[in-house]
Amino acid sequence: MNLQNAFTPEKLQEAWEIFCRDFPLALWDTLYVTIVSTFFAIVIGLPLGMILVAGEEKGIRPLPKWLMKTLNVVINLLRSIPFLILIVMVIPLTRMIVGTSVGTVASIVPLVVAAFPFVARLVEGSLREISPNIIETAQSMGATPMQILLHVMLPESVPSLISNFTLAITTIMGYTAMSGAIGGGGLGKIAIMIGYNRYKYAVLYMAVIVLVILVQIFQSIGTKLAIKCDKRLKH
Repeated sequence: MNLQNAFTPEKLQEAWEIFCRDFPLALWDTLYVTIVSTFFAIVIGLPLGMILVAGEEKGIRPLPKWLMKTLNVVINLLRSIPFLILIVMVIPLTRMIVGTSVGTVASIVPLVVAAFPFVARLVEGSLREISPNIIETAQSMGATPMQILLHVMLPESVPSLISNFTLAITTIMGYTAMSGAIGGGGLGKIAIMIGYNRYKYAVLYMAVIVLVILVQIFQSIGTKLAIKCDKRLKH
């Protein structure tokens, strides 16, 4: 990477023109894909995380061992596959769902497949932080497993869940940048297709700076929400 001529006045002027012309749409694409992918990852990962905790041998609603082992193996397998390889592996699924394997909308499918096992493990960790005494108290009062999950465990773990979901959304945003390598839209596409491939390194650094700012914004919002919802800090 030759940076000596990357930040000349002419290059910076060209980068600024590209920024004004292409970045607004790229920013929207990144936010759209990140939020939609996070939503579906939570929709799939939240119940899975609850099952991993409630369905274990000493959980509130034990499930067959073979089912729990299968869930753990599938989740661990999906988490262990590098994202760029996963994109290629789920191309048939992507085509079946959205009709194409290239483009901004198509990148949502592999993002969800990559993210929901991660979210499931985050939810599992949040639920395991709950004091067993709280669960035992609910059981002694005659609460059903579903009531314990929905009215005891989830409310008690809200601050931790918010923190973990914030981690998930920032991780997914990083994945969106990698999806630019296979035709996904957003800031990643600008960084790779224009900034790197065309040797316009000022554009590359601009895209990175915008991504960093977005991560900081999401992280700040998530931290404030987690603190606001933490009942322990109000006593």
